[in-house]
Amino acid sequence: MNIIEQIAHIQAYSAVAAGLMLGLAALGTGVGFGLLGGRFLEGVARQPELANMLAVRMFIMAGLLDAVAMISVVFALLMIFANPYVSQLHQLAQGVH
Repeated sequence: MNIIEQIAHIQAYSAVAAGLMLGLAALGTGVGFGLLGGRFLEGVARQPELANMLAVRMFIMAGLLDAVAMISVVFALLMIFANPYVSQLHQLAQGVH
């Protein structure tokens, strides 16, 4: 197998991995927001006087929930556009260690 085929395989598997990362991040964020919103509404329904405090805490948790998904997006973009495995393969092909 020559270098072009190896690079093509690495890029293809990286695209699959990036798709899985993005899909699972979106799925996890969706489930997390559903649970978070449901529990917030339950808490406000039980104790309406705590609505402001619960809303602040809900938005803090929503930010943390989005941060986890954004980390996955960054890793997916890294795998697509700046794949370290492809650069290592280029170095091996050129004989640079």
